[in-house]
Amino acid sequence: MKFSDGMWMTRQGFSVSSPAEAYDSRVERHGVTVWGPYAPVRERGSTLNLGQLTLTVSSPMEDVIAVRLENFAGAIQKGPSFQLFGEPEGFPAEITEEEGSCLLRSGGLSVRIGTRGRWGLEFFWNGQPLTGSSGKAQAYCLDGEGNSHIREQLRLDVGEQIYGLGERFSAFVKNGQSVDIWNADGGTDSEQAYKNIPFYLSSRGYGVFVNDPGRVSFEIASERITAAQFSVPGESMEYFLIGGGSPKEVVSRYIALTGRPPMVPAWTFGLWLTTSFTTRYDEKTVMSFIDGMLDRGIPLTTFHFDCFWMKEFQWCDFLWNSDTFPDPEGMFRRIHQKGVRVCVWINPYIAQKSRLFKEGAEKGYFVKTGDGSVWQWDMWQGGMALVDFTNPDAAEWYKGYLRQLVNMGVDSFKTDFGERIPVQDAFYGPRAARYGIRYFDGSDPDRMHNYYTLLYNRAVYEVLQEAYGAEGACLFARSATVGGQQYPVHWGGDNLANYPSMAQSLRGG
Repeated sequence: MKFSDGMWMTRQGFSVSSPAEAYDSRVERHGVTVWGPYAPVRERGSTLNLGQLTLTVSSPMEDVIAVRLENFAGAIQKGPSFQLFGEPEGFPAEITEEEGSCLLRSGGLSVRIGTRGRWGLEFFWNGQPLTGSSGKAQAYCLDGEGNSHIREQLRLDVGEQIYGLGERFSAFVKNGQSVDIWNADGGTDSEQAYKNIPFYLSSRGYGVFVNDPGRVSFEIASERITAAQFSVPGESMEYFLIGGGSPKEVVSRYIALTGRPPMVPAWTFGLWLTTSFTTRYDEKTVMSFIDGMLDRGIPLTTFHFDCFWMKEFQWCDFLWNSDTFPDPEGMFRRIHQKGVRVCVWINPYIAQKSRLFKEGAEKGYFVKTGDGSVWQWDMWQGGMALVDFTNPDAAEWYKGYLRQLVNMGVDSFKTDFGERIPVQDAFYGPRAARYGIRYFDGSDPDRMHNYYTLLYNRAVYEVLQEAYGAEGACLFARSATVGGQQYPVHWGGDNLANYPSMAQSLRGG
């Protein structure tokens, strides 16, 4: 989100409040807290009717520094939140107090924090400057509708390039781009993405991860040409600056913080063949595809059954269409005898015509609107509902049907979709806008929009892990968020069979 109108002015209807000075500070065992009023304090009377930004700096693990910015600290902290894997009580950073500032050191990464007078942060790697935040970079903002946001702007050096922010199909270097972290089913010829990750990597050997599952807005040298700007809605924001010196080391620390991926089975590195969106196929068609590859000496490790293994209008009911696949168990045995594994398509939606809809609705297993009704719409499948994976019973119910498929001989699942997750917005239907969205565990719908895919993929991955062990489980997933790397692997979204589309997929990868 852009808050300014050129270099000097604020957008019409917006307000931006930045700390005028570091007025007071506190040094504790694991961190430093600084308070910055939004106007200069000339005398004690100036402290009346004056808001302030609270800055807290600490370290969750070696070579990682956490920065927390708060306006009103009493706001309700609604879930969900990303699971992080740093030190339980924080890394014992070395803190040195200086005149008007503090230096906090975590391994090779350090930050100088203004504690009296000049407000700002300066980050260093092995003593060499990386980036910083000063002046009016940090701010509490109100948009044109009165909604609050916290903003940060980290300085970019001359020639510094930024990469990442998840799976993006636009230009590989993100400088000059505006990116909203918001999962969407937009295809690869689009600025939208299926796997939005609020983490970027700098060519100067550091990374930045914004710890918020909701809509994080990035302006990478696109509002201020000399800064990487990011903002979140609400009254607080936390981000982590990750050191390392090289892309490999920075990414290694990022996944140590957000969850390491397991090793995937060796067969997943082979060639996968799919029916894709073939709407009319049966066992004869499938075998002709497989035999056609083998007859030509093209090694094949996995065959994937896309949507139409189930009857139309009934996705998902997890029942094989008996008209086209009268003997799925026998078919799996015949495929396995050829040395080929089986993957089948699923999604987290339950169509109204599905045999599972009535049961799920009666037992409260679906996401609801605020008045208690099942949330439904007709996008993709008529009257479809959305499984509420925040409800442990709903997750187990869904997993039970997947176990039946595994017992029949399925080796992997393509966890399609997971991006069209409702929020209180007219785009998702009038009842969603009128009544809001309700999850079993009380999660905030805006924070759940991106996070939903983690619960979905985790549930399916656990079924495969039960059956095939920690090193035998593998998804074929489309959507993801922070931590999704713990449930591999992922595919690159809907593309076309041409070279420009191939280039988009390579940039996304």
